[in-house]
Amino acid sequence: MDQEARRRLEEVLDREIEVAHSLAETLAAERAALTGDSPEAVEQKAAEKIQILGTMEKLDAERRHLWATPGLGLAATTADRWRALMELMAGCRTANEVNGHIIHVRQHQIGQLIDIVRGGPAVTYSPQGKPFAKALRALARA
Repeated sequence: MDQEARRRLEEVLDREIEVAHSLAETLAAERAALTGDSPEAVEQKAAEKIQILGTMEKLDAERRHLWATPGLGLAATTADRWRALMELMAGCRTANEVNGHIIHVRQHQIGQLIDIVRGGPAVTYSPQGKPFAKALRALARA
């Protein structure tokens, strides 16, 4: 039983590593879409990311179940797989944080543009680089 459980655990870890590689690729594609001009591409990559994360959750639950097997020792090959998975997931976490920052910046830019169109104060910068608001006429009136 111990060998069979270890083999299954290693298979799950291998599958998690494979899915983590897919997640990393999807996050890179999402970043490209976020800096591009296609909202549909952003939506598609976000949907792919959600699907991959769902797969990761299922594999995580299976791995945790196998890890709880009585008498299952941690082999060197299992530890190596675990380390590889953790490194991949750390990279994915960083990539996701970068994408979140891009989204935040875009939302801020859109908010500023909406304020300008509505006639609110535009944020400009002084020669020292400090922001200040300057009142502008509305570009459009409804």
